[in-house]
Amino acid sequence: MIIPVRCFTCGKVIADKWEPFKEALSKGENPALALDSLGIKRYCCRRIFLAHVELIDESLKFSIHGKEEGKI
Repeated sequence: MIIPVRCFTCGKVIADKWEPFKEALSKGENPALALDSLGIKRYCCRRIFLAHVELIDESLKFSIHGKEEGKI
């Protein structure tokens, strides 16, 4: 749902590179080149970026707290 702070396999911090990666993809850059430019070289870290699906917006629709406050 949310990008992990660290890589599950090697433990490298990767969460701070998610936003620049999304911006590069929105500009039409090749994902492989975007990861290379961000310094993501290990395949264990790269798989997290390439396989991640953002579901947080979908799950917030079912939040109890948002319904109580009338936000959703």
